[in-house]
Amino acid sequence: MINLSWDKNFGRSLKRHIKKHPESEDKIKEKLRMFTEEPYAPALRNHKLSGKLKDLRAIVVEYDCRIVFKFIDDDTALLIGIGSHEEVY
Repeated sequence: MINLSWDKNFGRSLKRHIKKHPESEDKIKEKLRMFTEEPYAPALRNHKLSGKLKDLRAIVVEYDCRIVFKFIDDDTALLIGIGSHEEVY
């Protein structure tokens, strides 16, 4: 099981995203729950990023909603940002 932690930016971007898209709140919770149980579940489409974000990874919440994170160790992930493709990349 993966423990989640997040930085200030993730908290702010999560609030902003939910304010703009309140219908996505349950989907975000479900994907984060799934991520804690099985971070590489196919439904999450967990993938490495490249370029200036090369040390980070992302999961797909919905068609145009991504959560960017990085593994701190084998049991902990640091959530960094959430938003549309353009917002987080």
